[in-house]
Amino acid sequence: MGDPGIRAENADLLLRTKLVTRKRDNTQGNVVAYLQGLRSAEHTHFGINNMLRKPLSVLLVVSILAACSKAPENADKAASVAAAKPLLISPEDLLTVRNNALASGPSITGSVQPERRADLRAEVSAVVLQVLKENGDNVRRGDLLVRLDDTSIRDGLSSAEAATRSADQSFVQAERQFQRMTTLRASGMVSTQALDDAETRRNNAQSDLAGAKARGVQARQQLQRTEARAPFDGIVSDRKVSAGDTAQIGKELLKVIDPSSMRFEGMVSADNIGDIQAGQPVVFRVNGYGEQEFSGKVRRVNPSANATTRQVEVLVDFSGEKQPKLAGLYAEGRIEAASRNSLTIAATALVRDGDKASVWRMKDKKLQKTAVVIGERDLRSGEFIVVSGVAEGDSVIRYPAATLKDGQAVELSAAVTAPVAEGSKSASAAPSASGSEKGK
Repeated sequence: MGDPGIRAENADLLLRTKLVTRKRDNTQGNVVAYLQGLRSAEHTHFGINNMLRKPLSVLLVVSILAACSKAPENADKAASVAAAKPLLISPEDLLTVRNNALASGPSITGSVQPERRADLRAEVSAVVLQVLKENGDNVRRGDLLVRLDDTSIRDGLSSAEAATRSADQSFVQAERQFQRMTTLRASGMVSTQALDDAETRRNNAQSDLAGAKARGVQARQQLQRTEARAPFDGIVSDRKVSAGDTAQIGKELLKVIDPSSMRFEGMVSADNIGDIQAGQPVVFRVNGYGEQEFSGKVRRVNPSANATTRQVEVLVDFSGEKQPKLAGLYAEGRIEAASRNSLTIAATALVRDGDKASVWRMKDKKLQKTAVVIGERDLRSGEFIVVSGVAEGDSVIRYPAATLKDGQAVELSAAVTAPVAEGSKSASAAPSASGSEKGK
């Protein structure tokens, strides 16, 4: 039958197992019921949302259609209001067409070149030993620039000096002999022929001495020519040789220029050369200096024209201290040979449309788009000559904008307060903004 204690323990264990199984079944049932409740609530909420979304969508569409129908009405109303308000401009926005004195004359083109320039060339055939200066280095008069090999020339100088000493000794001896023969002839101890022979030897020795001295001087000059030195204060502009090069006679070694002696060497058409005289002012621009203008005066007109181009060279000196420091720059300008009065207008006031040009003229407090015919541009002021279209004293918009309209009403404001001046500055760029400023 077994032990009673063991049977009691097994019965207790079986009871506990049943209790745990029952609790687990109850928990699973509760979870399932909870999930089903969530699903039913979700379906109910989704249906309510669908029922609410339909009226909201209808209301949204109706609102958009109503806004679109009112937009043209609002735009037309805003346009009419803007058209009714005049454009507010200030005196700074206007430009008065005036009659100005303009210089006229032939055009001149050329380059800026130094008046003082030296091309140093080899005077002896030798090898270049040393080049002491580079391009752009400042030099003083007498500075050593290039040294050539002088070995053979020094040997020639030594030989010439030795020949000079020998000739000098021969001349001294011949002179003594001649003096002795003169004394003896006076006492009648030698013949006249002997005296004449002594005089001849003395004269020949004297000639040999002079020739030896000349060869010595020539050898010294050749030795000096092995050194190329700066002829004046300036700048090395172009180095042509390097150490080790063989320099033949006439080979260019380097160039030295004086940057303070720049001048404008220009060419003028022969058709206009009759209008040019020395002393006439010249206004020109140099490539590399942007819009900067230089002034000068005609120094000299070349008496002959170029055989190929049929142009005449004109030399122009710079006026004042303002001048370029670089040689060889291209320059172009105009010689002020005559002066005339013409209507001019600033380039900013012109409205370009292909080959045509127009301006916005203010007349009777209204804007008028007026076509104009313009001529050449004045190089000094940058303004264009007006041939026809406007008259002296007309007021035009200085900086016209694309939003301006023909016949648009304008009102001139007093540029005394800061707000008005600020509004006037924006009048040309944004007329609508200026109108709203006035409305405020």
